[in-house]
Amino acid sequence: MKQPEEIFEYLKQNFGESLFEYKAADVGQPWIEIDVSSVKEIMKFLRDDNELLFDVLMCLSGVHYPDKEAVGVTYHINSTTFNHSLALKAIVPLVDPVVPSVESIWKTANWHEREAWDMVGIRFKDHPNHKRILCADDWEGHPLRKDYVQQEFYQGMPTGE
Repeated sequence: MKQPEEIFEYLKQNFGESLFEYKAADVGQPWIEIDVSSVKEIMKFLRDDNELLFDVLMCLSGVHYPDKEAVGVTYHINSTTFNHSLALKAIVPLVDPVVPSVESIWKTANWHEREAWDMVGIRFKDHPNHKRILCADDWEGHPLRKDYVQQEFYQGMPTGE
């Protein structure tokens, strides 16, 4: 079982230092921030490399960072072979929130990415079915953004108090 810092060093050896940043957490699990342009390549490596074998995408979440004017995707992956886990984040500007889909690497990403699109507004390039999953197709906005303003009515019905 490898620790996150060991995996970070291993990734740097295979991809160079410029694509990664190790972040020690004050609380909880540390994570590796990855350059969004390399998300797909790095995730495929993490799944297929014989020393890592991250075969399970446990969770994929969208996050709004209003102080950074950005949104991000957090990936929690696990290796059932080696029993190690890892958290990774890819952060993109709010003006163009596009992240490569990892659905072709882990099929479970399909619904998670649709939820991140629906709730936070992150678009996933090359997703095979990129549409809302929880809100109606004509719902306005993305409810988990910190600046979200709930529409007063939906199809003539009040949505709040």
